[in-house]
Amino acid sequence: MQILAHRGYWKSPEEKNTLAAFVRAFKCRYGIETDVRDYNGKLVVSHNVADEKCPLFEDVLRIYKEIGSEGYLAINIKADGLQDMLIELLSKYKIKKYFVFDMSIPELVVYRARNINYFTRISEYETEPVLLEEAMGVWMDEWEKNWINKDVICQFLGKGKVVAIISSEIHGRDEIAMWNFIRKIDNDHLLLCTDRPHLFEKFCGERIDL
Repeated sequence: MQILAHRGYWKSPEEKNTLAAFVRAFKCRYGIETDVRDYNGKLVVSHNVADEKCPLFEDVLRIYKEIGSEGYLAINIKADGLQDMLIELLSKYKIKKYFVFDMSIPELVVYRARNINYFTRISEYETEPVLLEEAMGVWMDEWEKNWINKDVICQFLGKGKVVAIISSEIHGRDEIAMWNFIRKIDNDHLLLCTDRPHLFEKFCGERIDL
């Protein structure tokens, strides 16, 4: 099991998608999920419309390498046509443990053609993952219904895919039921994307009620 700190390991909402949150995550050996779009010809980190205050994505990669982090970089694509800039930066910093996700299907086809690591996605609204065969992994999201279970996860792990799961609290729902069964799955290709990485890590160290 590996942890993705959702928009970094932040202590207050204002720290989401900031360099401070990413530094904290990398120092704790977590991977991160973050949002990337373009602004003035450069890649920046921003969930919403970008401005001059947004961190440069290149700075995130530089810090990642300087700290020596080995966690996954889950790159949520927020705009079309980022492939060339992304390839340039990933190559410059020799980033291997990454994947892109959440782009439109036409853009997904382009990422596949450019041999960029991509995840397809599945949810209660997207029941069939697109371009699964060549995908590095599957992004699983529960918006409203509790549909993710061990069988669903193991189905994709058995196909050789990395599986990343959005933790329930990100959508304002209780996370404990999900955490209880996920922590029993011993597989390095399983990722949990959570707003509470430190609490999940502590939770996994507690007694498991079988």
